[in-house]
This record gives sequence, C-alpha cells and structure tokens, in this order.
Amino acid sequence: MIKRLKKKWGINSNAQLAVIFIVFAITGSASAKMATPFLEFICVQPSDFVEVPLGMVIYTLLRILVIFPIYQVLLIVVATIFFQFKFFWEFEKKILKRMGLKFLFKKNKD
Repeated sequence: MIKRLKKKWGINSNAQLAVIFIVFAITGSASAKMATPFLEFICVQPSDFVEVPLGMVIYTLLRILVIFPIYQVLLIVVATIFFQFKFFWEFEKKILKRMGLKFLFKKNKD
C-alpha cells in the first residue's frame, strides 16, 4: 500500500510520505477543532437547534460544511510550514477540480 501511494503521488522518500501524513493529521484535527469556535463566532450554537426537528443533524451538517473550507485553507498553511506546499497545492487543485471548481484554475490565454 505504501509503495502504491508513493508511486501515485510521485514520492521517492519514506520521510516525505511521513511528513505528508503528518500534515494531513494536523490539518484534519485542527479544522475539526476550529469549526465549533467559528460557528460560535458567527453566533450559531447547538442550543439553537434543540427545538428544530432533526436539529442536531442539521447542526452537524452545518458544522461539516464549515469544516470543509477551513480544512482547505489550513491544508495549504500547514503544508507550507512543513515545506510541502508544491505537493499539497497540486493535491488541492486536483480535489477542487473534481468537485466541479475547474474555473478557479483556468489559465489565461493572452
């Protein structure tokens, strides 16, 4: 499995692979941690959804929607700190293109 990942991502070193895994771990944990304070900052509390049918489901979905953009930004920031900007920038572009956001990365034809 490790060999497949290294080949797929174009990585030669186990050390770089370890750093990439560390970046993913830090980013995932940090974005999940930051979602609740962000929602509180914009005045959205779990208690706001208590009387709403399926309120906690709606709150959880909202929290997941907030985590996604936080994760995307943090991924690039943490990757830069670990000197992996190039790898993660290409990774980010690939993910966003698959989500239908190709227009963000169109090259200008001058």
